[in-house]
Amino acid sequence: MGRERGRTAGAVVTSEGECLGSLGPFPVATPWWADAGPVADHLTEVLGVPVMVLRLVDVRGGDGARDGHVTYHAEAFGRPRGGLLGPPPAGAAGLLRPAARRAGWATASGLRESLEWAREALRAAGRPVSGPVRQVKTWNLSGLFRIPTAQGPVWLKETPGFATWEAGAMEALAAVDPEIVPAVVASDARRRRVILDHLPGEDCWEAPAETVRAMTGRWAAAQAAVARRRDGIPDGLPDRTPGALAELAHGLLDGEAATGLSAAELSAARRLADGLPGLAAALEECGLPHSLVHADFHPGNWRSDGRRTAAVDFADCHFGHPALDALRTCEFLPAGRRHEVTGAWTAAWSALVPGSDPARALALAGPFARLAYAVRYQEFLDGIETSERVYHEGDPAAEIRAALAAAAPLDGGGRSGG
Repeated sequence: MGRERGRTAGAVVTSEGECLGSLGPFPVATPWWADAGPVADHLTEVLGVPVMVLRLVDVRGGDGARDGHVTYHAEAFGRPRGGLLGPPPAGAAGLLRPAARRAGWATASGLRESLEWAREALRAAGRPVSGPVRQVKTWNLSGLFRIPTAQGPVWLKETPGFATWEAGAMEALAAVDPEIVPAVVASDARRRRVILDHLPGEDCWEAPAETVRAMTGRWAAAQAAVARRRDGIPDGLPDRTPGALAELAHGLLDGEAATGLSAAELSAARRLADGLPGLAAALEECGLPHSLVHADFHPGNWRSDGRRTAAVDFADCHFGHPALDALRTCEFLPAGRRHEVTGAWTAAWSALVPGSDPARALALAGPFARLAYAVRYQEFLDGIETSERVYHEGDPAAEIRAALAAAAPLDGGGRSGG
């Protein structure tokens, strides 16, 4: 039997350092735990004061970051009238104590400070806030808020210290293709906060073939242009080139990620790690330049109004091999449609770098793509507070297994440069 689908929620509500009580359970229209908007909207409606979700406290049931019953810590920006909340649960006072690695937007003071920063930054930019701020998403990797202005909505996004500085990445891409990223309205590198102009249209989860082909080609052209510019690569991008990943692999297998592997899987992974330098050399021989890599370049991170398609969510971007972005796009398409990406990508890079072998690069890059995700997921687990590890537990080991599967077809000679 399949597991039960759907999400219900409950909330422990605080205000200015005081625990006011609890509410729930109540059904939530969307299944994703990080989708805080519907939860905040419900709490605001019931309590009659603005309320925002700070963080996830507990999950019962569900998996894959969706479904089940989720308990949240929420902050009320005002005092609701009496009788609307039930008693706080046992141990609720612990919610107000600091915790290691807690995100700034997951605390009441941090959230208030970020919203005030956004108001001041928008006022300075000539786009003062014109209505209530709406919370859209919150979890260990970001807080996302939609802010109305007279000139149209903007988006406030805050990310943790281990996230790539998104404004720097987007500005580097805008220098070569201004239409391929949203405009940066304001930014704060120290707190990893950015305000982005709204992109009209829809997310491209159901992108038609022409959009996939066009975006694949444009992205390759932008990466090639960034690589050619002397100052094109922004400072601070993590090095995830094939050679760097080969060096990181053994350390990954010596750490927490290996605890999710069987003895046989770990032995196979160590053999793969031993062979990565040779595979990296073969990939380099394909002749494609290293550049800014989005690292989560799937159609759900594209937005289009039919005229313009742009990429969003650069918190995982790195300096690496461009084949990793093409492989990520393929993951999110049915097997029968992946040729839309591979065909457009190989044609684009063949034209951009005459004499290169992009088709072979795609064939060789699979293990590096999966290891890059394994490294990144372990960075998530190392950088977030304990209660939110539920989002990513087991992900590094799953990606190591995927790297083994991606390497299997190469054992017949594909690891050499010949």
